[in-house]
Parts: sequence; structure tokens; C-alpha cells
Amino acid sequence: MARGLGRTPGSVAMKLNNLTSLDPDEQARGVKGLGGASRLDRQVWQEFHQDWQRLVIESEALRRNIWPDQSSLPNDAAPGAIIETETERTVKVRLAQSFFRRVVLSAYQAQCCVTGNPIAELLVASHILPWASYPEQRVNPRNGLCLSRLHDGAFDQGLISFDDDYRLILSKHLKDHFTNQNIRDNFAGYEGRALKMPERFYPDKAFLAGHRESVFQPQ
Repeated sequence: MARGLGRTPGSVAMKLNNLTSLDPDEQARGVKGLGGASRLDRQVWQEFHQDWQRLVIESEALRRNIWPDQSSLPNDAAPGAIIETETERTVKVRLAQSFFRRVVLSAYQAQCCVTGNPIAELLVASHILPWASYPEQRVNPRNGLCLSRLHDGAFDQGLISFDDDYRLILSKHLKDHFTNQNIRDNFAGYEGRALKMPERFYPDKAFLAGHRESVFQPQ
């Protein structure tokens, strides 16, 4: 990052520690950061957290200008480019999805928060509040859980959810299939257990309540 920004590693580390001092999740963990956050640091922090969608698109485009080899843009697009019409929308969606997956998996140390599965290819950055129904929360990391593909499917279909204490709850329909050893092995032993909490961006309890109310099928 320092090379890409033309800064020294020390200056980047200091800036990150200044921003850490503004992060309530870090403060809750007893990590205070440095006390030198400027007024501009506070404005940037507030702006980013008030409008994840717009700022993520901008930051991801800038990131691809610095590290073009990581670009997932179409073949005819320059790194970081935002193209007109339908291609523009496609690029923005890709940028948002790339950011969301990277941040959520990093927060959970690339492990399923239910089973501990550590194979990245089998993990999904799952939205608590659905992508289609809550566009304003699409890239908010606190709307994310790192789940295995199996548990992401169950979560998306309302077969599992989490209570206010982050404990796994199962639908009756899922429990009715406990006679199947595969279903029993993948779900029964985890019922009532608290999910493995991320290092940052704790899942928002209001979002989990929304999932229980609008997605979860208890029966």
C-alpha cells in the first residue's frame, strides 16, 4: 500500500492507527489506536460509513488504478475505468461485490463463522439483509457473514438464522431431516452455538433481527 500511494510504510501505519481511534469496534476490543486523528480524518470516516455504496465504488476504482493486475474489469476497460450505460452498472456491481467479499472474509479470517471451514473456495460473503431488497446495505460489512456454501444456501433460504446472542437457530423443516446423517452432521451439532465473531465489523443485531423477521422460516 505504501508503494502504491507513494508514502513510507511508517506514514501509512500512522494514518491507519489514527483511523483506528475512530473505530467503535476496535475500541470495544480495547484497541485505542493513536490520538492524532485530524478533522479531515473524522470527516472521511463519517462520510464513508454514511454512504458505503458510493465510497466503495470510488475506493475500489482507485485501488485498481494502483494495482491494475487485480482488476476484474472487462477486457476493453482500462483499470479503474467507469464505463457508460449497462457496462458501467456491471463494473460498479463487480467492484462492490469484490470489496464486500474481500472485507467480510478478511474480518472472519477466511473461516465459516458456523463450522470453521477454512477453504476460501468454499466460502461465501453472505448478506444478512438480502442484496436485492436492501441496496443501501449491499456493501456494509456489518451486513455480512462468512459462511460455507452449504450454510449460505440454508441462510439464504431461511432454514437457519441467528438470535440476538448470535446463536444458530434452525427451522423445523431442517430439523425434520435430521434422520439424514449428512444434514444432522452439518447442522444439529451447531444449533445453539454462538457464531465465531469477526475481528471487526460485528454483524449488526438489527440486521439479524430483520433476517429472522423477513427471511427465516421457523416452521
